[in-house]
Amino acid sequence: MRVWHGLDEVGPDYGPSVVTIGNFDGVHRGHQEVLAHARARAEQLGGLPVVALTFNPHPMAVLRPDKAPATISEPEERARLLCDAGADAVLILPFDKETSNWSPQEFIDRVLVGTLHVKAVVVGENFRFGHKAAGHVDTLVEAGAAAGFEVEGLALRGEDQPWSSTYIRELIAAGDVEKVAVALGRPLRVTGTVIEGDKRGRELGYPTANIPAESGSAIPLDGVYAGWLRVLDPAPGTPAYDAAFPAAISVGSNPTFDGIDRRVESYVLDRDDLELYGSRVAVDFVARLRGSQIRFDTIEALLVQMKTDVDQARRLLTGDTPVAPGD
Repeated sequence: MRVWHGLDEVGPDYGPSVVTIGNFDGVHRGHQEVLAHARARAEQLGGLPVVALTFNPHPMAVLRPDKAPATISEPEERARLLCDAGADAVLILPFDKETSNWSPQEFIDRVLVGTLHVKAVVVGENFRFGHKAAGHVDTLVEAGAAAGFEVEGLALRGEDQPWSSTYIRELIAAGDVEKVAVALGRPLRVTGTVIEGDKRGRELGYPTANIPAESGSAIPLDGVYAGWLRVLDPAPGTPAYDAAFPAAISVGSNPTFDGIDRRVESYVLDRDDLELYGSRVAVDFVARLRGSQIRFDTIEALLVQMKTDVDQARRLLTGDTPVAPGD
């Protein structure tokens, strides 16, 4: 996987290439269709490399920070997903005030023609670019006719509505992780570094790996979910776990104990021996088990509900039915 973090990292002799452009947040099924078309066109042109061009941060974070959308996938995760979908290389173009002032023609000249030596461009039909989003697919077509590259604008159609990152963020905010998985073609993933919590889960018999619900990231609505936890980068001196662990996942601030900080807390089913503090982990959400977190009047009531949640997660993820004591 080749990833560039600016125009200066692309070699002067790179290309010719087929380029697809977008924010690609989440790399959803619509984005995947665009990559597939770009891959097919690249093969028709003699096996040219496909470059996915994306931006960091999201342009709205620079132009209208108060309107910036929550991030579904971080830049490096996005790059991996883009390559999985068919890109040979990913150019993550830093977006700042200077970049935002480039005219559409300046963007074409600097990036597409001058750096990537483009032969074909494949984008979504609603793609906009350049200062004040003045450029669109027809702008690319006109420029391509003059500079010698072709352009294709694709409709990003889903079963019920067009695929879009905005649609997926709405589903995430509603906690509908099952529909999110349909739109993404995979479960929603939240990543973070495991921090030390209040250790109440361990005292109650359900130790959890806690990661902060970071501001700016798309985190599901408060509630309890079933999913999988995977260690991406173990902390120094800790084991490198290769497995994906089934987990019951709580999202929220733990109202029973007057919690304040919102967290993603994952209890790996039937495991209390994992060394996860300081490790970077991924939490993949499979299904919502119940709604917003509840404030329980007693610890006993909380424990009854936790066992119910864990048993439901186990059945859903592994197909196993817990054996009652004495059976």
